[in-house]
Amino acid sequence: MTLRERLRVEVTAAMRSGDALRRDTLRMAENAIYNAEKRDRRTYADDEVAAILAKEVKTRRESVEAFEKGNRPDLVAKETAEIEILSAFLPEQLSAADLEALVAEAVRETGATSPRDMGRVMGWLSPRTKGRADGRVLSGLVAAALARLNLAGHDAAGGGAAKS
Repeated sequence: MTLRERLRVEVTAAMRSGDALRRDTLRMAENAIYNAEKRDRRTYADDEVAAILAKEVKTRRESVEAFEKGNRPDLVAKETAEIEILSAFLPEQLSAADLEALVAEAVRETGATSPRDMGRVMGWLSPRTKGRADGRVLSGLVAAALARLNLAGHDAAGGGAAKS
């Protein structure tokens, strides 16, 4: 069963059970997929559908942050519930340990030595983590790893970091 078919089956199940939030969330996701396919004039494969679902989750995470700042716990709860509903259709997310290991491997494989190599490292990581890791978290881990490398390089060269 394709991801799109799974969505359709789940919408029907939500309608039968009377779960309005689940029904509406999945319908919004179906509409996002439909609009993207219509724009591109083609039917999407499962990985492209998953990318759209991941984008929907990301949008809701951003909304959660905004609603938390605006002191709107009711809307935070709604968006969080929608994230959980949509996340069930996405590939399993990588653990923090897996991400750290991938970042270390990426730095090694690309020969990165400073924060200027961020693009090269992210380019290596992107296809390996697509849909399984939050890009913001991933880029933060890469930046931290490259900063440590850069700091270690300055210390080894005898200049750069002052001792505290």
